Amino acid sequence: MIQSAVVVKFTYEDYLLFPQDGKRHELIDGEHFMSPAPKTFHQSILGHLFTAFSNFLKQSKLGKVFMAPTDVVLSDLDVVEPDLLFIASANLHFITENNIQGAPDLVVEVLSPSSRKTDEMIKRKLYQQYGVQEYWIVDPELQMVKIYRMTESGYVRTAELSSEKNEILTTPLLPGMEIELTAIFE
Repeated sequence: MIQSAVVVKFTYEDYLLFPQDGKRHELIDGEHFMSPAPKTFHQSILGHLFTAFSNFLKQSKLGKVFMAPTDVVLSDLDVVEPDLLFIASANLHFITENNIQGAPDLVVEVLSPSSRKTDEMIKRKLYQQYGVQEYWIVDPELQMVKIYRMTESGYVRTAELSSEKNEILTTPLLPGMEIELTAIFE
């Protein structure tokens, strides 16, 4: 007799019972992903990005920006904590007191050694599946940013920017916002 493996899928209700232990807990298709707290350079980059978004959004009123830890509930089996996320004004109804209920318009993940595969492959597919319009992958080691934008056929990498070339981050979601790459990798 052949026994099949039982696959346990965690739900958002299970997720709420995970310990508050300083680690990042996420669910992707009901599978539990956990990563340690990010390193200081990661947090420095994230801080620079958050400040740039916040300062721009104070003037433009085009939406709201949040940084981790902020739960994004895409479904009962998909709950993530992106490093940074932008919600456009048209989607502010996704914001609840406890979390974000739906796909952000833009998500930024800053790579860590423990999250590289998850961010580059698994989360990219997840964000595409749920219709996140733009996904930035920030690589602290190479001081680069990969930008994926949604098209009719899914994500297309539209740019790979480098701080070495003193390139500028922009997005059609936030017309007029410009972020110098050298500034975020200081």
